Amino acid sequence: MDVLTDNTGFNGLLTAVVFLPFLFALAILIIARNDNQVRAIAVLGGLVELVLSIVVFIAYQKGESGVQLIDRFNSWIPIDAFRVEYFLGVDGLSVPMVLLTGLLGLVAILASMGITHRVKQYFIWILILQGAVFGVFTALDFIMFFLFWELELIPMFFLISIWGTGRKDYSAMKFIIFTFLGSAFMLVGILALYISVGTFDMTALPALVQGGIKLIIPAGAIFGLLFVGFAVKLPVWPLHTWLPDAHTDAPTAVSVLLAGVLLKMGGYGMIRVTASIMPDVMADMAWLLVAAGVINVLYGAVVTVRQTDLKRLVAFSSISHMGYVLIGLSAIASKGVDAAAIGLTGASMQMFTHGTITGLMFLTVGMIYDRTHTRYIPDLGGLSKRIPIIGVAFLIAGLASLGLPGTSGFAAEILVFLGAFPVWAWPTALAVFGVVITAGYILWMAQRTLFGHMDDRWAKLTDASRVELIPIVMLVVAILVFGIYPAFLTDLFKMGIEPIVAAVNSSPEILSR
Repeated sequence: MDVLTDNTGFNGLLTAVVFLPFLFALAILIIARNDNQVRAIAVLGGLVELVLSIVVFIAYQKGESGVQLIDRFNSWIPIDAFRVEYFLGVDGLSVPMVLLTGLLGLVAILASMGITHRVKQYFIWILILQGAVFGVFTALDFIMFFLFWELELIPMFFLISIWGTGRKDYSAMKFIIFTFLGSAFMLVGILALYISVGTFDMTALPALVQGGIKLIIPAGAIFGLLFVGFAVKLPVWPLHTWLPDAHTDAPTAVSVLLAGVLLKMGGYGMIRVTASIMPDVMADMAWLLVAAGVINVLYGAVVTVRQTDLKRLVAFSSISHMGYVLIGLSAIASKGVDAAAIGLTGASMQMFTHGTITGLMFLTVGMIYDRTHTRYIPDLGGLSKRIPIIGVAFLIAGLASLGLPGTSGFAAEILVFLGAFPVWAWPTALAVFGVVITAGYILWMAQRTLFGHMDDRWAKLTDASRVELIPIVMLVVAILVFGIYPAFLTDLFKMGIEPIVAAVNSSPEILSR
């Protein structure tokens, strides 16, 4: 497959990746006559998207720098005062995220086979959500990026409010309010950049902004506007309160997608936009990143210890683990190239690995809930005696979450610590202590849930079915493969962050510190 590096042309592969989920959703709407046909079309769509995402992963040429597999129309909205392009492309940063979205998309569909209420509408929204996320990770026009960013809010709102449990309406509304407010800040930042430089081209913006072009408002203000939008999605404390509620009340498959890919949109935006376009400003604000990261890690871990709802426990653990992304990003303030490159690579790696690990945790928690109809940890115990496959998968996810060597979680966290420590020694040391707390609540959760005395109520539980086994195996393999040989991902991420590291290295302001 030809690789395009001049930001022109039409390859077609990424267009298929982004828009085929919408076509499969349309096929469900028009063609499907019963629930079984709906499920069959959805599974086919998820499988096709996984195959295409693997093709993208393989087709990306590691020996070539820059954006590849480009689909671009220069005259999509040809208004002189507001020129928007159809511009899709991938680099080392986005290729792994495309693979992650394809993987978790199929996992979510397979995890939804038990849905019996408004089946057609449910799978339509799942597919639309997947297409929107693909769009975020591949769009290189800022307006396209923002449109896909906003589009994912609609299916997520309906998936929580209609198919959720508990206070589902409250959680869905809280999610939409927080994310809409964050998006409003981001939109102001996008427009400020466009008015200043005259383009929405995300590949051209770094050179223009770093070239000394006069901005309509201070660069720090634009950085702040963009950062708030991404911080809500990650989420960063104290903008995190929507996440535990959304996770707790969302269906299992939606929690998998929410933790696995939607949170990563925030971290991806911080690297793709703020770090790429304004590395100097981000380096100046690195103290804020590391402070927020340490708070996220420790606050999330401490609050997690106090949880008695199994799903809510995993939700708060996500807040803690997203703190490592911020700590990795703070290495951008390093005076040396190595620390910045290692830290940013670790942050990127953490986004991917957390997606697979937490996706598996939510998947197995959902299977436990489907069988026991409770998530109250004191009521559980000894479940491994009846559901050993689910129990082993749950334990693997937990051990990977605490960073056990040989799992992808270890590779990501060690890179974060190695990158951040030369720059922020004491904050990084505090974050390392968060790993100890993580080990505590993971082992406590596993012991209370899987081992010990088993209540007689669970004597007739059945283990994972063949359909349930497929997503379990997919995620376990991903955790182990990328843990044993993380270079599959790190080599790609390094290529994506090379321009950022180069910009930081050439900045006299940073080098003079």
